Amino acid sequence: MINIGIIGFGKMGQIRYDTINANKRGKVIAISDPYQDISSTGIKVNSTIDEIMKSDNIDAVFICTPNYLNKELTIKGLESGKHVFCEKPPAFTANDVREIIGVEQKLSDFKLMYGFNHRHHGSIKKMMSILDSKIFGNVLWMRGRYGKSVDSSFYEGWRAKRELAGGGILLDQGIHMLDLFLYVADNFDEVKAFVSNLYWKLDIEDNVFAMMKNTKTNVVASLHSTMTQWRHLFSLEIFCEKGYMVLNGLKTSSNTYGDEVLSIAKSRTSAPAATWKDEEKFYYKADNFWNSEIEGFFDCIEKDIPVPVGNSADALKLMKIVDKIYNRERRKAW
Repeated sequence: MINIGIIGFGKMGQIRYDTINANKRGKVIAISDPYQDISSTGIKVNSTIDEIMKSDNIDAVFICTPNYLNKELTIKGLESGKHVFCEKPPAFTANDVREIIGVEQKLSDFKLMYGFNHRHHGSIKKMMSILDSKIFGNVLWMRGRYGKSVDSSFYEGWRAKRELAGGGILLDQGIHMLDLFLYVADNFDEVKAFVSNLYWKLDIEDNVFAMMKNTKTNVVASLHSTMTQWRHLFSLEIFCEKGYMVLNGLKTSSNTYGDEVLSIAKSRTSAPAATWKDEEKFYYKADNFWNSEIEGFFDCIEKDIPVPVGNSADALKLMKIVDKIYNRERRKAW
C-alpha cells in the first residue's frame, strides 16, 4: 500500500482522491488545502504542506495546486524523499523544467510523473496502437482543436491571472493537445503562432493558432486552442499515407465535450481514397483514464521502473514548444 499526501483539494485534488480510493493500491492519509473543507474524506486534520513533506509515513505526494506552485512543490517533494505526481503544466518555462530535472537526476530513487491524462484515454491508446502497427504507413499531418466557453466569473479565479497561471488557454487546455501531438510526432523544431486576447482582454491569451513542423519527418501539426469556443469542442485528426483517424468529443465527468467517438478509415486505391461509408466508428463511454494514469504511476513506484509517459523528458519537450509559441507573438500583442 502506497501512502499518499495530496496538496491542493480543489477539483483536481478531489478527482485524484476519489481515483486513488477506488484503485485501492494507494491510500490518502493526509491532505493540505487551507481553503477547502476536507471533512467529507474522513481525514480529521487539514495538514500543512511542510507536515506532508516531512512525514515519514508518506511515500508519494500529489500536487494539485495553482500553476505557480507546481515547480516549487515538485522540487520540494523530491528533496523530501517523496515520489511526486504533479498536475500540468509542469512549470512556466522550459528552463524551469530543466531545474526540476537537475534535482530529479540527483534523487533518482524517486519517481516524477506529470498529469497529462489525455494520453490515457482509450481512444488515444487505440490511435497509438494503429500508428505503432504501421498499417496506415507514416503520419502526414495532424490537426487539433480544443476549446471551451467561459463567462465573466472566470475573472475571479487564479487562472485569469498571469502571475498565478503562467499563461491562458494554451497552458490550461492547449497543452494537452500539444502533448498528444508530441506523443505522435516526437518533436517539432519549427513553430509559428498567433496569440491574442481579443475578446476577454486579460493579461493572458484567449486564443492561440499555432503551426508546428518536425523537419526530420516533415510532419506538420495545426493547433487552435481557444476559450471563445461557445460550444465546448475537442477534435484530433491524424492523417497518414494509407488512412486516417479522427477523434471527436472527449469523455469527461461533465460531458460538455460530447460523446468520445473515434472514426477510422483505410485508404482505397482510387480517389476519393476514403468515403464516409468506409469509416469504422468506436465509441468510448467509460471514464477510465484517471485510473489508467494512477495505475501507471503506482506501477513505476512498486516495480521501480522509469516513468514511460508523462515523464520529465516529455515535460521539457512540451515546454520548449510552449516557450516558442509565447515568445513569438505574445509579447507583441500586449
